Amino acid sequence: MNALLALDAAVTRLPGHRIGPFTLRLDAGERIAILGPSGAGKSTLLKLMAGERAPHEGQVALARRPLQRWALPSLARRRAVLPQSHAVAFGLPVELVVALGRVAREPDPQQAGIVAQALQLASAAHLVGRRFDTLSGGEQARVQLARVFAQLWDEREALLLVDEPLSALNPGLQFELMDAMQGFCLARGHALAAVLHDINQALASFDRLWLLREGRLVADLPSGRTAVEPLEDLYGIGLRCVEDEHDGLAVVPVRRAPALIAA
Repeated sequence: MNALLALDAAVTRLPGHRIGPFTLRLDAGERIAILGPSGAGKSTLLKLMAGERAPHEGQVALARRPLQRWALPSLARRRAVLPQSHAVAFGLPVELVVALGRVAREPDPQQAGIVAQALQLASAAHLVGRRFDTLSGGEQARVQLARVFAQLWDEREALLLVDEPLSALNPGLQFELMDAMQGFCLARGHALAAVLHDINQALASFDRLWLLREGRLVADLPSGRTAVEPLEDLYGIGLRCVEDEHDGLAVVPVRRAPALIAA
């Protein structure tokens, strides 16, 4: 089976840093969580996957075509990106911010209906008529999520890349919007890759975990109990496992005892 997204020995460079090499595969319908300490290269890897950074070595291909060979309108119809920052340059109406996800499809007679449905799915329909720059951080996050939903609404087997999509939201809304993302991608066969700091979100909602440290991939493993020890090593903490009545797994971080120093 051909991967939807394939990274082959892909390397990018930042001042003083080499990020990679990454040899990874992401299939249509798959859900990947990217985890690691701050500064591990998670957001940089996501930009490499999105085509926002070109590889200095190796290759990144979407549907077997190198990302550099995709025309921008075609790429915008096949992959959507939700970055950490939700700011826009002007005080645009909420509906127009969401409609920006449809720009590559103009003329687009379905735009108004899809924008309305995307806002509903992102729990943001009540924000219609507001100016984006008057919204709270959590409200802006919901509108931007609606934008990427609108972008990939009528595609099949596309790629959704999100960077800390739920960090500004309360716990109840985090559950609601994670379910919305999962259902949206499942219904269309989209692959979902998310940079996360929340280990429990990763364990509960994703199929595989990519663990990064210092710009390198240290593990590509299934989500679940077997991932607990590698996660402890990644973050240098202990993780106490808790299972609910539905056999769901959650972990509680605990401080490891400091190493004894010989006199």
